[in-house]
Amino acid sequence: MSERVNEKKKKSSKPEAVLPSLGALGMLRWAWTQLTSMRTALFLLLLLAVAAVPGSLFPQRPANPAIVTQYIKDHPDYGAILDSLQLYDVYSSAWFSAIYILLFVSLIGCVIPRAIAHYKAMRSQPPRTPARLSRLPEYGTLVIPADAGIPASAAISDAGELLKKRGYRVDVRDRDGARPSLGAERGFLKEVGNLVFHTSLIGVLVSVAAGGLFGYSGQRILVEGDTFVNTLVGYDQFTPGTNFQSSQLQPYSVQLDKFDITFDRESQGKFGQPIDFTAAVTTKENPDAPAKQEVLKVNDPLSLGGTSVYLTGNGYAPVVTIRDGAGNIAMQGPVVAKLQGENYYSSVVIKVPDAKPEQLAFAGFFLPTAFVTDQGVSFSGDPELINPQLTLNSYFGDLGLDAGSPQNVFELDVKKLTPLNARNLDTKGIVLAPGSSYTLPNGKGSISFDGVKRYIGVDIHHNPGQLYALIFALLAVAGLVTSLYVNRRRVWVRTGTHEDGRTVVEYGLLARGEDHRLAGEAAAIRKLLSDEWLLGEDATTGSQPAPSTTADNDRADSAANGAGSTHATEEQPAEDFIQSTAGSSESKKDQ
Repeated sequence: MSERVNEKKKKSSKPEAVLPSLGALGMLRWAWTQLTSMRTALFLLLLLAVAAVPGSLFPQRPANPAIVTQYIKDHPDYGAILDSLQLYDVYSSAWFSAIYILLFVSLIGCVIPRAIAHYKAMRSQPPRTPARLSRLPEYGTLVIPADAGIPASAAISDAGELLKKRGYRVDVRDRDGARPSLGAERGFLKEVGNLVFHTSLIGVLVSVAAGGLFGYSGQRILVEGDTFVNTLVGYDQFTPGTNFQSSQLQPYSVQLDKFDITFDRESQGKFGQPIDFTAAVTTKENPDAPAKQEVLKVNDPLSLGGTSVYLTGNGYAPVVTIRDGAGNIAMQGPVVAKLQGENYYSSVVIKVPDAKPEQLAFAGFFLPTAFVTDQGVSFSGDPELINPQLTLNSYFGDLGLDAGSPQNVFELDVKKLTPLNARNLDTKGIVLAPGSSYTLPNGKGSISFDGVKRYIGVDIHHNPGQLYALIFALLAVAGLVTSLYVNRRRVWVRTGTHEDGRTVVEYGLLARGEDHRLAGEAAAIRKLLSDEWLLGEDATTGSQPAPSTTADNDRADSAANGAGSTHATEEQPAEDFIQSTAGSSESKKDQ
């Protein structure tokens, strides 16, 4: 007995399945399939957005190297670690570039196979007519009276012409047979919109990459009367692209002739606020080109030499003359005052490395309209130049500029300098009005306040991919809208002649994916067919009493399987009706 059991176990036991190894080529094919899936592309797109977040959290070296250096000094515990992770150069880092390239490859791998498949689908014929149209989500029948003289072949031809006019691609089958039918398709633009959307995303990526590689940006402060020439030495700050070449700079020039500001003098809450900025400039496309008078305003940039020049800031520049201890002019001209508070309260730093026998420096503030409180504190009461005042402290010593170390022109390190004038010294501070001068203590020289000019700050941007990025972005939106609002639909129509001479017409509709307007399309097609064959309002609206769904299916199957047979009796006439099976188990099987 036990031997028989063992034999049965041996016979019933099956060897364990051994999975074949993929091998190197199989692994590469699997990896490529995963990379080029739409799920991976969406994940990489989200990952790219997350990877860009550190660029807004930490200072970026391309934008301002000095701030990055100071940030590392202020955070010695983790500043160097962040630098090693390239978090100060996020957009040119290895990990950000890797995500960018993978997304680029993934999108290309998604688009090309889908484009090929869609091209083949557009050239192929519509699918064959289903055996039972009643299983489709939208289904209906029409009956053409015998006295209308419209046989099944003519009815199928009429239906084909009507569907063609409605934008369907039609294929008629077995036109001269007993039960001719047709298949029709429309909505290929839906997939075209999808392909345009994804292709445009690739175009946006390429355009942004081109801007990062070959573009550049820079800043320059222009005082009234100054001229900016588009050369490397003409910029106060310059940020080149990865593959930037100095030959890309077209030597155009911009001269600031006059800058005007309009201040609010009417409203109570915003009295004195600037409401309009206008810079009158003279431009030249190249040294030999004629000069052009133009106006530069906020949000209205100039376009010169493939660059855009934006107005981004403004302020006052006191004009001073500084003489050294030997009586020689060590510095003369406007000094840019940096805005610090309301009503154009501005800080002023003046460095005079050419003063002899010792270098001089001044630090203080400029007030367009000076007021003094009872405690002796000065403040600016209005942004206009009503009562301009220049208040300074003076220093002498080594400014540290001879060593070649870069310094911020708006900051003065006084640790190694000796003060000459200050509020806490007997000599007090220097207070100057336009046209006045002051002699420094200990024969160190003098300073005079000659007047005030205005200045503007301009940003110069050159991005060769900017226009293309805009075009591709608009195409992406158009493709997305098309893919959302165009529906892919299929229609089948079958006709047959009943034994009493009537022509029975069946039609069914199927959508690819969700289509909440499919019922409306079915009603529209029904109306077109009814109007073509003059079947009357009852056939168009389907107002005739329709039996139960079971009876409908039975009658439809009778009409489909045996047009001309005796399935239709007096108790169950083959009248026309409309049926919707959307959501049923049968319709889900066919979909």
